[in-house]
Amino acid sequence: MDDVTEPAPRSRRKRMTGKERREQLLTIGRTLFAERGLDGTSVEEIASAAGVSKPVVYEHFGGKEGLYAVVVDREFERLLSLVAEALNSAIHYRSKLEKAALGLLEYIEESPDGFRILVRDSHGGTGTGSYASLLSEIAGEVEHILAQEFKRHGYDDKAAPMYAQSLVGMVALTGQWWLDVRKPGREEVAAHIVNLAWNGLSGLEPRPYLDPKRRRKELERMEKQREKAQAKAEKAEAKAGRAEEKAAAKAEKAQRKARRDDDDTEDGPSDLDPADLDATDRDATDLDAADLDAAEHETGEPAEPESGDESETETVRDPAEAATR
Repeated sequence: MDDVTEPAPRSRRKRMTGKERREQLLTIGRTLFAERGLDGTSVEEIASAAGVSKPVVYEHFGGKEGLYAVVVDREFERLLSLVAEALNSAIHYRSKLEKAALGLLEYIEESPDGFRILVRDSHGGTGTGSYASLLSEIAGEVEHILAQEFKRHGYDDKAAPMYAQSLVGMVALTGQWWLDVRKPGREEVAAHIVNLAWNGLSGLEPRPYLDPKRRRKELERMEKQREKAQAKAEKAEAKAGRAEEKAAAKAEKAQRKARRDDDDTEDGPSDLDPADLDATDRDATDLDAADLDAAEHETGEPAEPESGDESETETVRDPAEAATR
């Protein structure tokens, strides 16, 4: 009798708990919804990707709409908590803006599928869980901050909701654009957002207007201020240039003096000043003449000098003696 080969036992997969199955369906649904949207995704595709039958999907969520709603709510709460934490953790208003922008971009970078679901086709209009309601929630947080800042600077705090919507809309649209391009980097994008938003908020006019005449006068006033500031800067620059030239001339003068001092040191110092030498010669001449006069007075004969040339000695001898010689 031939040996009969028995079939190998089937490998049994570990049966998931209800919680684990629910999380699996949420993860799969999140990926499919991000790729195809709600309308482009079917229950059959979700069940097939999870390796279960359609009734399992209905059992947990009642259909793809229920699954989609849970996915949207999760992403909604996650992003809202990130932005709210950023707005409430910083003290300075610029830091609040920086952290909020970075929080949004970080979420987009780490959860692109979640953000794509939120911005593309989240259903429900302005109801809870929609992207519009998410932005409205964030704008409410920003509105509260702006209202306090407006009061502190004497602006009309009734305009805070409008500015909050504008600010949040700008950041959100920038995030949607960056979701696909991903260039430049996260921190650089955040820096540009803050640059525009913060400088815009810092330069708010207490009572903005669109009247052409008033606007023209305002522009003329601003132009005069700019020209005045430019003239002041040019004057300061010219003054600095003159000071630099003066310092250079002073340094050159000091160098010339130092070179002259060095030359005098190499030649050696003179013991007597030329004026002192002239005075000494005059004193010696006067002294010799006085001595000769005194000797002649005592002897009655012309006095001979103690030293000198032979010709000078002969001039004082007797003329007869000179003739005899």
